[in-house]
Amino acid sequence: MNKRTLAILAATGAAVIYGLNHTIAKGVMPKYVQPFGFIFLRVTGAMILFWLVSLFTPKERIQRSDWWRLLGCAVGGMSLNMLAFFKGLSYSTPVYSSVLSTITPILVFILSSFLIDEKMTLRKGLGILLGFGGALVLVLMGNETRADAPNIFLGNLLFIFNACIFGVYLILVKPLTQKYSTITLMKYLFLIGFVINLPVTYGEFLEIDWQNMPFEGWWKICFVVIGTTFFTYLLNVYAMRQLAASTIGAFIYLQPLIAIVYAVSTGYGTLSLDKITGAALVFSGVYLVTQKKKHPVNKE
Repeated sequence: MNKRTLAILAATGAAVIYGLNHTIAKGVMPKYVQPFGFIFLRVTGAMILFWLVSLFTPKERIQRSDWWRLLGCAVGGMSLNMLAFFKGLSYSTPVYSSVLSTITPILVFILSSFLIDEKMTLRKGLGILLGFGGALVLVLMGNETRADAPNIFLGNLLFIFNACIFGVYLILVKPLTQKYSTITLMKYLFLIGFVINLPVTYGEFLEIDWQNMPFEGWWKICFVVIGTTFFTYLLNVYAMRQLAASTIGAFIYLQPLIAIVYAVSTGYGTLSLDKITGAALVFSGVYLVTQKKKHPVNKE
C-alpha cells in the first residue's frame, strides 16, 4: 500500500472519528459527565498522552518570543473553543453541531482578509453570504423541543462562537506549525490548556460518579479523550504531509455527513427541511470560499 493510499485512509479515519464524536460525546452529557467536567478529562488525557509520546521524539525548545503566541493558541484552541463546543452540545443536537462547525473555513478566510490581506473575490464573497445565511437559518429555526436538547438556540450560538474561536486558533498556530513538530506543540498547548481550564472544569469533574459509571460511559469517554483528541491529530498530520491541501479540504464535507447519518440512526437527531436547507447553504458557502482558482496550464 503506497503512501498516498495510507494518507487518504488516515484522513478518512480522522473524519469518521470527528463525525462520530458529535453523537458519542452527546451520549455522555449530562447523563454521566457534565460538559466542563468532560473538558477536564479530555484536556488532561490528551496532555498525558502527548507528553508520553514526546519521550520518544526529538526534543525541541520553544523560543521565548513564541510563548505569547503559544498562550493565545492554548486559550483559543484548548480552552474557549472546547468549552463552547461541549456546552453547546449539551444544549443542542449533533446534527446542528456537525453542520455549524464546518463554517470555520469561512471565518478563517474573513480573518485572513483582515490580518494577512487575503484577496476577497466575488466567488468568495458569495460563499460567505451563503455560509452565514445557512448558519442563520439553522440558528433561527432551531426551536424544536427535545428532552436531550434543552436550549437548541443557545447551543447553536455556542457552536458559532466555537467556530469563530477555532478560526482564530488556526491562524495563530500556523506560524508555529512551521517551526515546531506537532508533538512538541500539542504537549505544550494541552499543558497550558490544562492550567487555564482547571479552575472552570475541576468542580464538574469531582461530580462524576465513577463507581456507578456503566460500560457505555467508560467507552464513550475513552473514545473522545483518546480517539477524538489524540489520534485525530496524528492522523491529520500524516495526511497533510502526503496529500495536497485541496484533497484534504474535500474531507471537511465527510465529517458532517457521517455525523448526521449516525445521529439520526441512533435517535440523537432528526432531519427536517430547514436543517437540510441550512446545511446545503453552509456547504455551498464553504465550497466557494475554499475552492482554489485553477491556473491555466502552459503547454508550450
